[in-house]
Amino acid sequence: MGSRYGGIKQIEPVGAFKELIIDYSIYDAVLAGFDKVVFVIRREIEKDFCKRIFNRIRKKVKAEYVFQDLTEVPAGFKIPADRTKPWGTVHAILAARDSLKDPFCVINADDFYGREAYVKTAEFFKNLSKDDKYKYVLVGYKVRTTLSEQGTVSRGICAVDSNNMITEINERLKVERRSGKMGYTLDGDDFYEIDEDADAAVNFFGFTPDVIPLLAERFNAFLREKIEVPKSEYQVSIALNDLLKSGKITMKKLSSADTWLGFTYPEDKLIVQAELEKQTRKGIYPSPLWG
Repeated sequence: MGSRYGGIKQIEPVGAFKELIIDYSIYDAVLAGFDKVVFVIRREIEKDFCKRIFNRIRKKVKAEYVFQDLTEVPAGFKIPADRTKPWGTVHAILAARDSLKDPFCVINADDFYGREAYVKTAEFFKNLSKDDKYKYVLVGYKVRTTLSEQGTVSRGICAVDSNNMITEINERLKVERRSGKMGYTLDGDDFYEIDEDADAAVNFFGFTPDVIPLLAERFNAFLREKIEVPKSEYQVSIALNDLLKSGKITMKKLSSADTWLGFTYPEDKLIVQAELEKQTRKGIYPSPLWG
């Protein structure tokens, strides 16, 4: 919803021909072998979404969209009258559950991940057997490369073992650099340092459909505990951390050498535009992107 950005970041032009970040993501995903896109949107932006994105993209790749509605919660739960905020990214995935019958990626529509993330995730899926269950991937980026000079950001800080398997994902809400050191704050102003080379989860995940019941189970548990908290959200990284600690899933860390780009603040747009222009000059992307 772009509360810090001040607008709907997902439809903000960044390319020379008014391409959006999601255009570059879909372009990379198609080249890597993905053949379907499912958009999760708010019902009130449907008209703008179709005009700016969907009517173009569906001509390039199989595409559909679903609504993430605040009112769609499991039976037995009553939504508080003062609730206005969406339930978070786990709820967004569950909104698309009927469209997710094959291995799939989850990404943010306002983040640029680079092509390598899609290529490596596609390779991981190709090497899975039909009997492999509850085996997923996360594409990590060094946390130092995912900050904004304009203010704090939220990041899932990953703990990784010697086999590149994720053991923990700790969601940190106020990550920044202070006096040359990287860290985060909790309640108050105490500053806790983070290793600059730690892997950050920036919402690029690879799942098979068997994750859906697991996420639904965790979402129900979240609602039982937090439904009365007006701004509570259940994020994918938090759900995955719960599932990792319980031993129900495994998650491999894939690394990408590509540049991660994201919108958090209005000033970030110029950085995104400059990097995409540089990659276009190098021939990584054509201009216009879709020809």
